[in-house]
Amino acid sequence: MIQNDDASLYSKAMNKDRMAFETLYDRYEKLLYSFAYRLTNDPSLTEEVIQDVFLKLWNGTNVYEENKGKFSSWLLTVTRNKAIDEIRKRKRHTHEEMIDKDALVQDEDSVEEKVEWNEQKNKIKQAMSKLKDDQQQIIHLFYFKGLSQQHIADQCELPLGTVKGRIRIALKHLRKMLDMERRDINE
Repeated sequence: MIQNDDASLYSKAMNKDRMAFETLYDRYEKLLYSFAYRLTNDPSLTEEVIQDVFLKLWNGTNVYEENKGKFSSWLLTVTRNKAIDEIRKRKRHTHEEMIDKDALVQDEDSVEEKVEWNEQKNKIKQAMSKLKDDQQQIIHLFYFKGLSQQHIADQCELPLGTVKGRIRIALKHLRKMLDMERRDINE
């Protein structure tokens, strides 16, 4: 009797009958919650799974076919699949976060490397000081402040093409000055 009742409630819920949907929710929410919780062992993840299952039920994303089995079995299968998907997603994100954290850990630079980097930094600053003021400003905003070319254009009230051109020309001048300095050192 409940099976037929579930099928008719499901059919009505698919036609956006709120009362039928609420009846299905009240009937299965606790069962699905306890089932999903046994899989996830996480109350917030379990709530997320249950919410998504009922949202899919309301939106008609997953379709129940009465001739393939009981409604409750179908609903438990949908819940199980969603819980497994969420568990896998969290594991993947945790793994990615661990990889990202590992990438941040670096060996300490040697004293020689630090001195060399400081020398390079000073050479770049000297070369930048020889650029025109507008080129210095755009290079500073782009490379040191991390602004996009569009943001620079908006902030400086310049056309985007002008910003791109100034960056290209400034980099060309910087490269030329740094190459000349390297040649002077090597001679």
